[in-house]
Amino acid sequence: MAETASFHSPAAHGFVRVAAATPVVHTADPVANADEHIALIEQAGAQGVDLIVFPELSLSGYAIDDLVLQAALLDEVERQIDRIAQATKDTGVIAVIGAPIRHEERLYNTAVVMSGGWVWGVVPKTYLPNYREYYEKRWYAAASPELYSGAGCTVAGYYAGFGANLVFSVEGRPGFVFGAEICEDYWAPLPPSTRQALAGARILLNLSASNVLIGKSVDRAMLSSSQSARAMAAYVFTASGWGESTTDLAWDGQATIHELGAKLAEGERFSMESHLTIADIDVERIGLERQRTGTFADCTRREVKQGDFVDVSIRDAAEGRAAGDLLRPLDRHPFVPDDPARLDQDCYEAFNIQVQGLMRRMKATNAQRIVIGVSGGLDSTQALLVACKAFDRLGLPRTGILGYTMPGFATSEGTKANAWALMKSLGISGDEIDIRPAAQAMLEGIGHPYAKGEAIYDITFENVQAGLRTDYLFRLANQHGGFVLGTGDLSELALGWATYGVGDHMSHYNVNGGVAKTLIRHLIRWVADRQVVGADAVPVLRGILSTDISPELVPAKDGKIQSTEGTVGPYALNDFFLFYITRFGLKPSKVAYLAHQAWKDASTGDWPAGTQDDEKVEYDLATIKAWLRKFLVRFFQTSQFKRSAAPNGPKVVTGGSLSPRGDWRAPSDATARVWLDELEANVPEA
Repeated sequence: MAETASFHSPAAHGFVRVAAATPVVHTADPVANADEHIALIEQAGAQGVDLIVFPELSLSGYAIDDLVLQAALLDEVERQIDRIAQATKDTGVIAVIGAPIRHEERLYNTAVVMSGGWVWGVVPKTYLPNYREYYEKRWYAAASPELYSGAGCTVAGYYAGFGANLVFSVEGRPGFVFGAEICEDYWAPLPPSTRQALAGARILLNLSASNVLIGKSVDRAMLSSSQSARAMAAYVFTASGWGESTTDLAWDGQATIHELGAKLAEGERFSMESHLTIADIDVERIGLERQRTGTFADCTRREVKQGDFVDVSIRDAAEGRAAGDLLRPLDRHPFVPDDPARLDQDCYEAFNIQVQGLMRRMKATNAQRIVIGVSGGLDSTQALLVACKAFDRLGLPRTGILGYTMPGFATSEGTKANAWALMKSLGISGDEIDIRPAAQAMLEGIGHPYAKGEAIYDITFENVQAGLRTDYLFRLANQHGGFVLGTGDLSELALGWATYGVGDHMSHYNVNGGVAKTLIRHLIRWVADRQVVGADAVPVLRGILSTDISPELVPAKDGKIQSTEGTVGPYALNDFFLFYITRFGLKPSKVAYLAHQAWKDASTGDWPAGTQDDEKVEYDLATIKAWLRKFLVRFFQTSQFKRSAAPNGPKVVTGGSLSPRGDWRAPSDATARVWLDELEANVPEA
């Protein structure tokens, strides 16, 4: 069993805590600047930071022009490098600072890497701007191919690696590999960080000065985001701020941290105080993403040859990382973003992907009618809304949508009323088929105890009803020259929560198969809020959203209806598990850790817009572990055969599809043992 303290430490799960430092600048005063550096390094150490990066020429100041050629200033820079290096001894922090460095009778604009009282490497700037307000070639030499020999340099009395071809790895921290480039470098068509990433760096640092102009902050954030996405890496950017000379330019101190295209943290701009912008970077996730994307490895083979880069191995200066909360955005609902604008965009795209998929299938089959079972629940409601919009866009009357409500032994009056109200408000052709007589006859035919009056509500009892409903739908489709529109969603496919074959598992086309249950709730809310299919349906849709999720196959007991989530677990947790296991291939212990970070306290963090108060719940680690254990069995061991025969339907969410023709292919006779063993070995009960 895992030690509790170790489990609750971000570092134990492949996270590296980074800080983008924004120090107050003291123009041409290395001593005062070193004071700022040391204070921020100590603050970073106290907050568990592993890696801190400072702006370009942070030790001397960037906008000092010809003063950078003064021997007195350069001598002082080296003395302060030694002072800062010594200050890193007890902090456990790797510091990357900006400094002008002399080497072989040239002056370079560099990033100096130090930790544990030692200077490990010096990375010179590759691309020197010499246009508009920049004149760097007046003072500095550019990194050039002859520097890619792996030869070192002596700086402040330390012999360190020197060159733009250095990548730095940290002993005992798998995936903690970083590279550095400087300001203009990432404005180049081929930034040095691209090749650093191909050489193994998962964290890319940019020490920048970059004066501020109207709109420039947006450009810098865009470059950082796009570089982190294209290089499949994290990108840490920090620019000079308050204190730089404003003779001709101004500085905003922009600091951002991105990972795989997503922004993790952003610092305050135009601040007059030294400060840190901190986030936890998931280097394990970055490695998994590169591993599953063959293009990355192919590009590496083409662009990076053996000997092109030198790996500088750094001793891990910190003895251990304490437990603590994860410092990065973490959606409780990975399929449903917290940001209202992003949620609106996601709902718009998801709904229209579903609509377009159905429209294309109807065109391909020349269909004028579809048949759909309408239960009054979430999934059939969403599929019906998609169908209505598809018919509208194709110019077909909604009466060509043949909706059937098929009450069984446990159908409540509430859901049946919802089904009828929905069909009428949408103007489709509605009808009702009572399946109880046929179900009773089948139960009698197979000699089931229920047919003899016994209250036996087993899987056979349930599936007789589920199978009959689908059987009716297929025969109705034959009769009316249409096809059956499926309603089962992505979450149900993951859990195997469907009756196989002639059951709710099967249809002619399934628009919901790529949409998670948690997103479907918000899609219905989005359709209602924007009256996408008309105003008449809005009150009914709101009523359906408040209905408990139930298959309604077993009669209520003591006034309580059959609960889906009581059997398979909360869909909020199951969708969380599904996303991180299929999208990134994370170990169960890490999924449990992330779920606990996301769900342990309902009062903290953001919730998706429209989330009702009764949906704002929390789960302790023991509960998360118990439901994750059940998810692993259902997903890896008992349900794949259903996914292997899933009907066609469009891929919708970034978490992927479970279609055997798409993102997920697996054997139907596997065991969940390896995932269960990993869970039990590494996740404590609390």
